[in-house]
Amino acid sequence: MSATTSTPSTAGRTLPLSEGSLVQRVLRGAVTPGGAVFILAAILFLAVVWANPSFGDPPQLIRFIGRTAPIAIAAMGQYYVIVSGEFDLSMGAVIATQVVIAGNYIGDDESRVLPAIALMLLIGVIVGLVNGLGTTILRVPSFIVTLGTMLALGGLVRFLTGGAATGNPVDTFREIGRGGIQDVPVLEVLPYPVIILVVIMGAGVWLMRSPFGRTIIATGDNPDAASLAGAHVWWVKTRAFMLSSLSATVAGILLVGYAGVHPSVGAGYEFTAITAVVLGGVVLGGGRGWLLSAAAGAFALELLFSFLNFQEIESTWRPTVQGVIIIVAVAAAGRAWSFGRRPPRASPPAQPATPAQPAPSPTTARPGTETGEI
Repeated sequence: MSATTSTPSTAGRTLPLSEGSLVQRVLRGAVTPGGAVFILAAILFLAVVWANPSFGDPPQLIRFIGRTAPIAIAAMGQYYVIVSGEFDLSMGAVIATQVVIAGNYIGDDESRVLPAIALMLLIGVIVGLVNGLGTTILRVPSFIVTLGTMLALGGLVRFLTGGAATGNPVDTFREIGRGGIQDVPVLEVLPYPVIILVVIMGAGVWLMRSPFGRTIIATGDNPDAASLAGAHVWWVKTRAFMLSSLSATVAGILLVGYAGVHPSVGAGYEFTAITAVVLGGVVLGGGRGWLLSAAAGAFALELLFSFLNFQEIESTWRPTVQGVIIIVAVAAAGRAWSFGRRPPRASPPAQPATPAQPAPSPTTARPGTETGEI
């Protein structure tokens, strides 16, 4: 077998696929915000290991991934909305609502675990549908629609709980968030949240490579052009909101495992998810960004917080750090994406008119032909 792979060109020749082309694509991707976040996460990981060498041990590292899984899943859900050109501020309230439902509906009855999960997923779909239709059909800005949903769900949670922890789901349900496969070589335990995260990542990559993924990117970039091309913009954005609420639901199911049942669970998750998304290089306003970069942004953010914790910096600085990250990332992302794009090809020089074909005079030329317009 030959070591050189070739592809046919339009002229009938064969063009070798050199290794340099792959390296160039990797380098172009690395200098975009979507690629740079992976480098940032690696640097932060090395910094955390330097501050606490035991953090790099496989059992410790896999537990960290399991603890970060809920925010990474929420960030990927927020990605769908942001890349379509909208916002979802209701994620934290959705998580709190789902946690309260799990605590009060399931209780000690194991037979209610599966019906409760189905109910929670259904509520997530309904909340996303309301957010999407309010934004697209009623034409209310998504910031206002999801803010209203956040306040409405927050009021409902406080009414049902009185602001205190109520109910406690059976351990079978809580094992989804805090359990795992035991006696795994090297890792010792493979947490269920890690498995769920990998499955959601794989499904998300497949979804973004499907026609829906290409359409949602086009919708965020230019909704008018996407509509003229035949896309149902209102349905594309509504499905993005539904995916966001479903992601918040899954995050809520996992959080019950180790955070317990309290109406404050999930508080501020919407802003943490947005921070992770913009740290991953996704452009606010839509049309630019990678799904896995949003998840990598969540891990980079949690690694940063872990490093600050090992440096004995108080956790009260977290909101300040998130605010600075949002400002810097948003300011840089829009222009930085152009660094990784292939420069446009130069147009061939115009051929001078020959004596046999004299250029038309201004008095006889059709309007628009002198500027190249037909």
